[in-house]
Amino acid sequence: MLAAYREPLGGHPLLFAALPVDKVAPTPFQRDISDAHVRRLTQAMDKTKRFLDPIIAVREPEQAAAPGATFWTPNGYHRLTALKELDAKSILALVVPERPVAYQILALNIEKAHNLREKAIGVRRMYEDLAPSVDSTEEDFALEFEEPALATLGFAYAERGRLSGGAYHPVLRKADRWLPGKLRDAITVRRERAAALLAYDEAVTAAVAALKARGFQSPYLRTFVVARTNPLRFIKGEPPPVDELLATMTKRARGMDAAKIKTEDVARSGGAPEATE
Repeated sequence: MLAAYREPLGGHPLLFAALPVDKVAPTPFQRDISDAHVRRLTQAMDKTKRFLDPIIAVREPEQAAAPGATFWTPNGYHRLTALKELDAKSILALVVPERPVAYQILALNIEKAHNLREKAIGVRRMYEDLAPSVDSTEEDFALEFEEPALATLGFAYAERGRLSGGAYHPVLRKADRWLPGKLRDAITVRRERAAALLAYDEAVTAAVAALKARGFQSPYLRTFVVARTNPLRFIKGEPPPVDELLATMTKRARGMDAAKIKTEDVARSGGAPEATE
Protein backbone atom coordinates (compact mmCIF):
# COMPACT_ATOMS: atom_id res chain seq x y z
CA MET A 1 0.00 0.00 0.00
CA LEU A 2 1.32 3.43 -0.96
CA ALA A 3 -1.43 5.69 0.41
CA ALA A 4 -4.98 5.79 1.75
CA TYR A 5 -7.45 8.61 1.18
CA ARG A 6 -11.11 9.48 0.61
CA GLU A 7 -12.11 10.39 -2.92
CA PRO A 8 -13.48 13.95 -3.18
CA LEU A 9 -16.98 13.34 -4.58
CA GLY A 10 -18.58 10.90 -2.15
CA GLY A 11 -15.88 10.61 0.48
CA HIS A 12 -15.44 6.88 -0.16
CA PRO A 13 -12.22 5.30 1.17
CA LEU A 14 -9.63 4.21 -1.41
CA LEU A 15 -6.21 2.62 -1.24
CA PHE A 16 -3.42 3.49 -3.66
CA ALA A 17 -1.34 0.34 -4.01
CA ALA A 18 1.29 -1.42 -6.10
CA LEU A 19 -0.15 -4.88 -6.80
CA PRO A 20 1.76 -7.86 -8.24
CA VAL A 21 0.64 -8.22 -11.85
CA ASP A 22 0.12 -11.96 -11.42
CA LYS A 23 -2.41 -11.27 -8.64
CA VAL A 24 -4.67 -9.17 -10.90
CA ALA A 25 -7.12 -10.53 -13.48
CA PRO A 26 -9.71 -8.80 -15.68
CA THR A 27 -13.38 -9.14 -14.79
CA PRO A 28 -15.02 -11.81 -16.97
CA PHE A 29 -17.74 -9.43 -18.20
CA GLN A 30 -15.81 -6.54 -19.75
CA ARG A 31 -15.08 -6.00 -23.44
CA ASP A 32 -12.70 -8.36 -25.25
CA ILE A 33 -9.13 -7.24 -25.51
CA SER A 34 -7.91 -5.37 -28.58
CA ASP A 35 -4.49 -6.57 -29.76
CA ALA A 36 -3.91 -3.28 -31.57
CA HIS A 37 -4.66 -1.26 -28.42
CA VAL A 38 -2.32 -3.43 -26.33
CA ARG A 39 0.42 -3.00 -28.94
CA ARG A 40 0.07 0.80 -28.87
CA LEU A 41 0.14 0.86 -25.08
CA THR A 42 3.16 -1.42 -24.94
CA GLN A 43 5.09 0.70 -27.41
CA ALA A 44 4.18 3.95 -25.63
CA MET A 45 5.11 2.68 -22.16
CA ASP A 46 8.29 1.08 -23.44
CA LYS A 47 9.31 4.37 -25.06
CA THR A 48 8.43 6.66 -22.14
CA LYS A 49 9.39 4.19 -19.38
CA ARG A 50 6.39 5.48 -17.43
CA PHE A 51 3.09 4.08 -16.17
CA LEU A 52 0.88 7.06 -15.28
CA ASP A 53 -2.68 5.72 -15.39
CA PRO A 54 -3.55 3.51 -12.38
CA ILE A 55 -6.19 0.83 -12.84
CA ILE A 56 -9.20 0.18 -10.61
CA ALA A 57 -9.03 -3.03 -8.56
CA VAL A 58 -11.47 -4.86 -6.29
CA ARG A 59 -11.16 -8.09 -4.36
CA GLU A 60 -11.97 -11.00 -6.64
CA PRO A 61 -14.94 -13.19 -5.64
CA GLU A 62 -13.71 -16.58 -4.46
CA GLN A 63 -16.16 -18.50 -6.65
CA ALA A 64 -14.81 -16.74 -9.77
CA ALA A 65 -11.14 -16.64 -8.83
CA ALA A 66 -8.68 -16.95 -11.70
CA PRO A 67 -5.60 -19.10 -10.97
CA GLY A 68 -3.34 -17.15 -8.61
CA ALA A 69 -5.34 -13.91 -8.81
CA THR A 70 -6.85 -12.14 -5.81
CA PHE A 71 -7.99 -8.91 -7.49
CA TRP A 72 -10.28 -8.04 -10.38
CA THR A 73 -9.72 -5.02 -12.59
CA PRO A 74 -12.91 -3.88 -14.32
CA ASN A 75 -11.22 -1.18 -16.40
CA GLY A 76 -7.54 -2.07 -16.78
CA TYR A 77 -7.39 -5.16 -19.00
CA HIS A 78 -5.32 -3.48 -21.73
CA ARG A 79 -2.92 -1.77 -19.34
CA LEU A 80 -2.44 -4.96 -17.34
CA THR A 81 -1.72 -6.96 -20.51
CA ALA A 82 0.73 -4.31 -21.77
CA LEU A 83 2.65 -4.36 -18.49
CA LYS A 84 2.85 -8.14 -18.63
CA GLU A 85 4.23 -7.83 -22.18
CA LEU A 86 6.91 -5.53 -20.75
CA ASP A 87 7.66 -8.06 -17.98
CA ALA A 88 6.64 -5.60 -15.24
CA LYS A 89 6.30 -7.08 -11.76
CA SER A 90 3.68 -4.71 -10.33
CA ILE A 91 0.88 -2.41 -11.41
CA LEU A 92 -0.40 0.74 -9.71
CA ALA A 93 -4.03 0.50 -8.70
CA LEU A 94 -6.79 2.28 -6.83
CA VAL A 95 -8.18 -0.48 -4.63
CA VAL A 96 -11.92 -0.08 -4.05
CA PRO A 97 -13.36 -1.99 -1.07
CA GLU A 98 -16.91 -2.14 -2.47
CA ARG A 99 -17.07 -5.09 -4.87
CA PRO A 100 -20.26 -3.85 -6.68
CA VAL A 101 -18.09 -1.13 -8.24
CA ALA A 102 -16.69 -3.87 -10.47
CA TYR A 103 -20.10 -4.06 -12.13
CA GLN A 104 -20.77 -0.32 -12.11
CA ILE A 105 -17.45 0.64 -13.70
CA LEU A 106 -18.78 0.23 -17.26
CA ALA A 107 -20.98 3.28 -16.62
CA LEU A 108 -17.85 5.18 -15.52
CA ASN A 109 -15.60 4.02 -18.35
CA ILE A 110 -13.38 6.85 -19.56
CA GLU A 111 -11.82 5.04 -22.50
CA LYS A 112 -13.25 4.60 -26.01
CA ALA A 113 -17.03 4.47 -25.89
CA HIS A 114 -18.46 0.98 -26.23
CA ASN A 115 -20.37 0.27 -29.40
CA LEU A 116 -23.73 -1.47 -29.21
CA ARG A 117 -22.28 -4.97 -29.57
CA GLU A 118 -19.65 -4.41 -26.87
CA LYS A 119 -22.21 -2.96 -24.46
CA ALA A 120 -24.66 -5.81 -25.03
CA ILE A 121 -22.01 -8.50 -24.61
CA GLY A 122 -20.79 -6.78 -21.43
CA VAL A 123 -24.32 -6.77 -20.01
CA ARG A 124 -24.79 -10.46 -20.80
CA ARG A 125 -21.49 -11.36 -19.13
CA MET A 126 -22.42 -9.39 -16.00
CA TYR A 127 -25.86 -11.02 -16.00
CA GLU A 128 -24.42 -14.53 -16.14
CA ASP A 129 -21.85 -13.71 -13.46
CA LEU A 130 -24.40 -12.20 -11.06
CA ALA A 131 -27.35 -14.55 -11.58
CA PRO A 132 -26.16 -17.49 -9.44
CA SER A 133 -25.15 -15.39 -6.43
CA VAL A 134 -27.63 -12.52 -5.92
CA ASP A 135 -31.31 -12.29 -4.98
CA SER A 136 -31.83 -9.09 -6.96
CA THR A 137 -34.02 -8.34 -9.98
CA GLU A 138 -32.96 -6.99 -13.34
CA GLU A 139 -34.20 -3.54 -12.43
CA ASP A 140 -31.98 -3.53 -9.33
CA PHE A 141 -29.08 -3.46 -11.81
CA ALA A 142 -30.57 -0.80 -14.08
CA LEU A 143 -27.40 1.31 -13.81
CA GLU A 144 -25.11 -1.59 -14.71
CA PHE A 145 -27.34 -3.12 -17.42
CA GLU A 146 -28.44 0.31 -18.75
CA GLU A 147 -31.56 -0.90 -20.59
CA PRO A 148 -33.53 -4.16 -21.10
CA ALA A 149 -32.76 -4.18 -24.82
CA LEU A 150 -29.04 -4.66 -24.13
CA ALA A 151 -29.74 -7.80 -22.09
CA THR A 152 -31.77 -9.34 -24.92
CA LEU A 153 -29.18 -8.36 -27.52
CA GLY A 154 -26.34 -9.67 -25.34
CA PHE A 155 -27.80 -13.16 -25.16
CA ALA A 156 -28.56 -13.02 -28.89
CA TYR A 157 -24.96 -12.06 -29.68
CA ALA A 158 -23.79 -15.06 -27.66
CA GLU A 159 -25.54 -17.30 -30.19
CA ARG A 160 -24.89 -15.24 -33.33
CA GLY A 161 -21.79 -13.08 -33.13
CA ARG A 162 -22.44 -11.32 -36.46
CA LEU A 163 -25.99 -10.33 -35.59
CA SER A 164 -26.96 -6.93 -37.05
CA GLY A 165 -28.13 -5.74 -33.66
CA GLY A 166 -28.20 -2.10 -34.69
CA ALA A 167 -31.14 -2.82 -37.01
CA TYR A 168 -33.23 -4.26 -34.17
CA HIS A 169 -32.14 -2.07 -31.27
CA PRO A 170 -34.69 0.75 -31.89
CA VAL A 171 -37.56 -1.76 -31.77
CA LEU A 172 -36.28 -3.41 -28.60
CA ARG A 173 -35.69 -0.07 -26.88
CA LYS A 174 -39.38 0.81 -27.30
CA ALA A 175 -40.88 -2.56 -26.34
CA ASP A 176 -38.44 -4.49 -24.12
CA ARG A 177 -38.93 -4.21 -20.36
CA TRP A 178 -37.14 -5.35 -17.21
CA LEU A 179 -38.20 -8.85 -16.23
CA PRO A 180 -39.64 -9.53 -12.75
CA GLY A 181 -38.17 -12.07 -10.37
CA LYS A 182 -34.63 -12.91 -9.38
CA LEU A 183 -31.90 -12.90 -12.01
CA ARG A 184 -31.41 -16.66 -11.74
CA ASP A 185 -35.05 -17.15 -12.78
CA ALA A 186 -35.28 -14.29 -15.27
CA ILE A 187 -32.21 -15.44 -17.20
CA THR A 188 -34.19 -18.29 -18.79
CA VAL A 189 -36.84 -15.89 -20.05
CA ARG A 190 -34.15 -13.50 -21.30
CA ARG A 191 -32.55 -16.31 -23.31
CA GLU A 192 -35.95 -17.24 -24.76
CA ARG A 193 -36.48 -13.61 -25.75
CA ALA A 194 -33.07 -13.61 -27.45
CA ALA A 195 -34.07 -16.76 -29.33
CA ALA A 196 -37.21 -15.00 -30.56
CA LEU A 197 -35.05 -12.13 -31.80
CA LEU A 198 -32.80 -14.58 -33.64
CA ALA A 199 -35.84 -16.17 -35.28
CA TYR A 200 -36.86 -12.72 -36.48
CA ASP A 201 -33.31 -12.08 -37.70
CA GLU A 202 -33.46 -15.27 -39.78
CA ALA A 203 -36.76 -14.18 -41.33
CA VAL A 204 -35.37 -10.71 -42.10
CA THR A 205 -32.21 -12.22 -43.62
CA ALA A 206 -34.33 -14.45 -45.86
CA ALA A 207 -36.42 -11.44 -46.96
CA VAL A 208 -33.27 -9.45 -47.73
CA ALA A 209 -31.91 -12.37 -49.78
CA ALA A 210 -35.16 -12.51 -51.77
CA LEU A 211 -34.94 -8.78 -52.50
CA LYS A 212 -31.32 -9.13 -53.62
CA ALA A 213 -32.35 -12.00 -55.91
CA ARG A 214 -34.71 -9.55 -57.62
CA GLY A 215 -31.85 -7.15 -58.22
CA PHE A 216 -32.12 -4.82 -55.23
CA GLN A 217 -28.65 -3.77 -54.06
CA SER A 218 -29.46 -0.94 -51.66
CA PRO A 219 -27.51 -0.77 -48.38
CA TYR A 220 -30.87 -0.06 -46.70
CA LEU A 221 -32.46 -3.46 -47.40
CA ARG A 222 -32.38 -4.74 -43.81
CA THR A 223 -33.57 -1.36 -42.53
CA PHE A 224 -36.38 -1.50 -45.10
CA VAL A 225 -37.51 -5.00 -44.09
CA VAL A 226 -37.49 -4.09 -40.40
CA ALA A 227 -39.50 -0.92 -41.07
CA ARG A 228 -41.91 -2.84 -43.29
CA THR A 229 -42.58 -5.48 -40.63
CA ASN A 230 -42.61 -3.16 -37.61
CA PRO A 231 -46.17 -2.25 -36.46
CA LEU A 232 -45.03 0.20 -33.75
CA ARG A 233 -45.33 3.20 -36.07
CA PHE A 234 -49.09 2.56 -36.23
CA ILE A 235 -49.54 2.02 -32.49
CA LYS A 236 -50.28 4.95 -30.22
CA GLY A 237 -49.48 4.65 -26.53
CA GLU A 238 -47.89 1.64 -24.88
CA PRO A 239 -46.38 -0.92 -27.29
CA PRO A 240 -47.41 -4.58 -27.10
CA PRO A 241 -45.28 -7.02 -25.06
CA VAL A 242 -41.96 -7.55 -26.80
CA ASP A 243 -42.46 -11.32 -27.18
CA GLU A 244 -45.79 -10.72 -28.93
CA LEU A 245 -44.22 -7.99 -31.04
CA LEU A 246 -41.31 -10.18 -32.18
CA ALA A 247 -43.69 -13.00 -33.09
CA THR A 248 -45.80 -10.60 -35.19
CA MET A 249 -42.76 -9.13 -36.94
CA THR A 250 -41.33 -12.59 -37.65
CA LYS A 251 -44.62 -13.67 -39.24
CA ARG A 252 -44.67 -10.52 -41.38
CA ALA A 253 -41.07 -10.97 -42.50
CA ARG A 254 -41.69 -14.59 -43.49
CA GLY A 255 -44.78 -13.55 -45.44
CA MET A 256 -43.15 -10.67 -47.31
CA ASP A 257 -43.53 -11.02 -51.09
CA ALA A 258 -40.40 -9.64 -52.76
CA ALA A 259 -42.24 -9.54 -56.11
CA LYS A 260 -44.50 -6.79 -54.78
CA ILE A 261 -41.70 -4.51 -53.62
CA LYS A 262 -40.87 -1.52 -55.82
CA THR A 263 -37.61 0.38 -56.07
CA GLU A 264 -39.22 3.55 -54.72
CA ASP A 265 -40.43 1.63 -51.65
CA VAL A 266 -36.84 0.83 -50.69
CA ALA A 267 -35.66 4.33 -51.56
CA ARG A 268 -38.19 5.84 -49.16
CA SER A 269 -36.86 3.73 -46.27
CA GLY A 270 -33.88 6.11 -46.00
CA GLY A 271 -31.86 6.06 -42.79
CA ALA A 272 -28.29 4.91 -42.36
CA PRO A 273 -26.94 1.84 -44.08
CA GLU A 274 -26.97 -1.36 -42.08
CA ALA A 275 -24.26 -1.26 -39.41
CA THR A 276 -21.49 -3.84 -39.38
CA GLU A 277 -21.01 -4.96 -35.77
